[in-house]
Amino acid sequence: QVQLVESGGGLVQPGGSLRLSCSASGFTFSGASMRWYRQAPGKERELVATISSNGRIITYADSMSGRFTISRDNAKNTVYLQMNSLKPEDTAVYYCNAAGVDYWGKGALVTVSS
Repeated sequence: QVQLVESGGGLVQPGGSLRLSCSASGFTFSGASMRWYRQAPGKERELVATISSNGRIITYADSMSGRFTISRDNAKNTVYLQMNSLKPEDTAVYYCNAAGVDYWGKGALVTVSS
């Protein structure tokens, strides 16, 4: 069955960095566009970044552009989100998702606080 397991979250000070990973299984990872979403407390889930199946097409939400980098390793069935210059408003649970796959993992909690 489909599994998406996010990891790498934690507590970081403002201005710091974190790298999230999402390990995928149960579907053809190399053929799927992958996305990172986040959901802050009391807010709706929002799209953070998208990467095409071959990694050549990448898009970001405006507020993350220049600070976040999405990447993937199809040999490892893993998608990554490198987050730099983190701000308190980046605090959220971060989820990965595969286009066309109706499944959500448990997410990775990122807390940005001094």
